Amino acid sequence: MFFIEWGSSIKVDNRASIQQDPPHNYGCDKRVEEQSLVPATMPQWTLGIETTAHTLSFGLVDADGTPYPAASDTLRPDEGGIHPREAADHHKDVASELFAKVLDTNNLTPSDIGAVAYSQGPGLGPCLRVGAAIARGLATKMDAPLIGVNHCVAHIEIGRQQCGCDDPILLYVSGGNTQVIARLQGRYRVLGETLDIGIGNMLDKFARNQGIPFPGGPKIEQLANQYLERTPEPSMEGLQLPYAVRGMDLAFSGLLTAAQRLVDNGAPLDAVCWSLQEHAFASCVEVAERAMAHTGKSELLLGGGVACNQRIRTMCEEMATDREGASFAPPRMYCIDNGTMIALLGYIELNHRTTELQGSAIDQYLRTDQTPIVWS
Repeated sequence: MFFIEWGSSIKVDNRASIQQDPPHNYGCDKRVEEQSLVPATMPQWTLGIETTAHTLSFGLVDADGTPYPAASDTLRPDEGGIHPREAADHHKDVASELFAKVLDTNNLTPSDIGAVAYSQGPGLGPCLRVGAAIARGLATKMDAPLIGVNHCVAHIEIGRQQCGCDDPILLYVSGGNTQVIARLQGRYRVLGETLDIGIGNMLDKFARNQGIPFPGGPKIEQLANQYLERTPEPSMEGLQLPYAVRGMDLAFSGLLTAAQRLVDNGAPLDAVCWSLQEHAFASCVEVAERAMAHTGKSELLLGGGVACNQRIRTMCEEMATDREGASFAPPRMYCIDNGTMIALLGYIELNHRTTELQGSAIDQYLRTDQTPIVWS
C-alpha cells in the first residue's frame, strides 16, 4: 500500500509494495513497449523515480525537457554486497525526505508535477517494486500520467542529451550491466555484453575481498593512480591477467579470480588494481571499437556508473581519436543511477505512450532491445 500526506510525508507499506505487486501479465501480458499509445498532454514538470538497485533517486525535467540535478540516497552496507530486501527497505525509509528535497530545491509543489516516470526494469525486483509503488501513488494522487521506462535506455538518452551526440555506439558499463549497444532499425540493439557479471560488480567484488567497502570502484581507481605515481613507467611483468573478450562478448569472472590470486601471492594491491583496470577497460574498449567498425558509426558514448572512472574515459577518447571519431561521457552525476535520466526518458516518451495502472508491474529482466525507439 502506498499513500501520500501532502505537507507531511510519503508513506510506503513495504510489505504490501513488495509482496503484493501484481503479476506482470495482468491478463494482458503487456511489456513496457506494448502499453497505452494514447498521446499524453505535455506536463509542466516530469518527475523521475529511479530504484533499480542500491539508489533511490528523484529527478526532474521541466516543460522544455531541461534536466535538473536529482535528489538521491544510496544504501552503503557496512559489509558484504547489496541485499535486495535491505535496499528496498532503505528506499521506503528515505522516500518521503527525498521527494520533499527535490521539490524544495527547485521551489516546486506537488501541483507542479504533470507526469510521473519510473524505472520499470531491469533491476532488483524488491527495489523496482518500491519505486513502482511510489510512482503509482503519486500519479494517482496528482491525477498525472504514469510512464514506466527502460532503465538502460534512460542511460543512453541522458548521455545523448548532455553530450549532443546523435547516433553513437553506447559502451554501457555499470554494476549490473556491461553492454555495447547501437541503434539499428528502431531499437537499441545489444551487439555485445557480459556473459557472467557486470564490470562494476566485478570491481566491487574484488574490492570487497580486500576489505574495501562498497562502492569499491572509486577506491580501486585511487589505488591504481597511487601505483602510477610511484611507478611512472609501469610494466605488466608479473601482473598479467586473462583477457575478458569473448568474440563480441565479455566475461569478467576469470579476471576477478586471477586478480585475487595475484594479491594472495603477494603482489602489491595498488599494482593489481592498476592491472585489473587496464585489462578490464581495454577489453570493453576493444569490443566497442569493433562495434564502431561494424556499424560505421563515428561516435562513442559512455554510460553507467563505471563511466565515472577517468581511465576508461581516457581509453575511449584515445580509441575514438585514432578512428577519427569522437568519444563522449556525460557529467558523472548522470553516469550513476539517477532519477533525472528516468524523468528525461519519460518526458521524451510521453508524446507516444503512457502506462496504465494495470500494465505498470515491474519487469526485472527487461532487455535494452525490447523498447522501440519511436522518438528518434
